[in-house]
Amino acid sequence: MSDVTIATPLTGLVGVRHPVVQTGMGWVAGPRLVSATANAGALGILASATMTVEQLRAAIREVRSRSDAPFGVNLRADAGDAAERVGVIIDEGVRVASFALAPSRELIARLKDAGVVVIPSVGARRHAEKVAAWGADAVIVQGGEGGGHTGSVATTVLLPQVVDAVDIPVVAAGGFHDGRGLAAALAYGAAGIAMGTRFLLTSDSTVPDAVKARYLAATVKDVTLTTKVDGLPHRMLRTELVDALERSGRATSLLRAVRHATAFRRESGMSWAQMVRDGVAMKHGKDLTWSQILLAANTPMLLKASMVEGRTDLGVMASGQVAGLIDDLPSCAELVDRVMAEARTTIRALPATG
Repeated sequence: MSDVTIATPLTGLVGVRHPVVQTGMGWVAGPRLVSATANAGALGILASATMTVEQLRAAIREVRSRSDAPFGVNLRADAGDAAERVGVIIDEGVRVASFALAPSRELIARLKDAGVVVIPSVGARRHAEKVAAWGADAVIVQGGEGGGHTGSVATTVLLPQVVDAVDIPVVAAGGFHDGRGLAAALAYGAAGIAMGTRFLLTSDSTVPDAVKARYLAATVKDVTLTTKVDGLPHRMLRTELVDALERSGRATSLLRAVRHATAFRRESGMSWAQMVRDGVAMKHGKDLTWSQILLAANTPMLLKASMVEGRTDLGVMASGQVAGLIDDLPSCAELVDRVMAEARTTIRALPATG
C-alpha cells in the first residue's frame, strides 16, 4: 500500500486516500474491480447500466462486503428507472453517484439531500457549467482521447476550459494511465484523474484474458473513432464487427441491429417499446437511422460479447487511446501505488523557480 498521498479537493470530498478514479465501465466495473480499487485507496465506480435494479442492490452489498472504503455508482441519467436506482443508492448508503449524462436538477437535489456526493461526467464546458449551477459537487471531464462515447476536444484543451469555468473540483479523464498524467492534470488545476482503460487492464478486472491480450497488443493506431455503432462518436478497438459495420449498408445494419436487440431484450426483460424509447433517448438530437436507434439501445450486448463472453469477433471493445501505451496487468493496488509514486517523483523533479 502506497504511503505517498496527495491531498486534493477530490480526496477531501469523497474520503479516499488518492485522487484517482476508476470509471464506471459497463460489464467491467463490477464488485471485484470496484472493491479492489477502493481497497487501493482510489475511488471505484460501479457500473449499473448493465444491471437490473435488484442486481445493482446486490452488487452494492457485495462491494461493501469486500471493502470498507468509499465507492460510487454510475447511472444513466436518461434511464426510465433512474429515480428508482437513485433510491437504491440512498437506501444502501453509497458515498458517490456518478452520471454518464447530465442528471436533472431534481435528481441532484434528491441525492444531495441524502448526503450523497454527485459527480456527473461531461464532455463540454457548457455541460460542466450547467451541472455546477444545479448543485453538482464535482465533475469528471473527458477529453476526446477517452474510450466509449466521447467528444472531439482534446483533454489538454477541454480541461483548462472547465477548470476556469466552474468552482467545483474537476476530475480529468481521457488519456491518463500513469503518474506523469496525474501530475500534469494537477498542474492544469484538476483535483484528480479518472481512468477506464488502465483499470480494465489490471489483474483485478474480470475481462477475459484473451480480450485483455487483444488490448495489450493494440497500438495507438488500432484505437479508432466510429459513428457506425450507434450514430454517436464512439472510441473503441478496431474489431471485425467494427469493420463490418463501417462497410455495411443500411439494410444489413438494420438486420444486425435487430438480431442484437432480440438478444438484449431476452436478457434484460425489456419490451421492444422500452428499448426503442431508450435508443431514442440516447440520440442527443442526432438524426439516427432505425438500425442506429436499436444499436444505441442494445450497445450493452455488443460490449458484453467482448467483455464477458470473450467474443471479440462479435462485440465492441470500448477503449481510450492509451491502450496503445499499456503493456502490463498490475493489480489495482500495484497500479495505484505506481501512479502515486510516479506523480510524486514527477512533481519533485520539476525545476524550482524564483
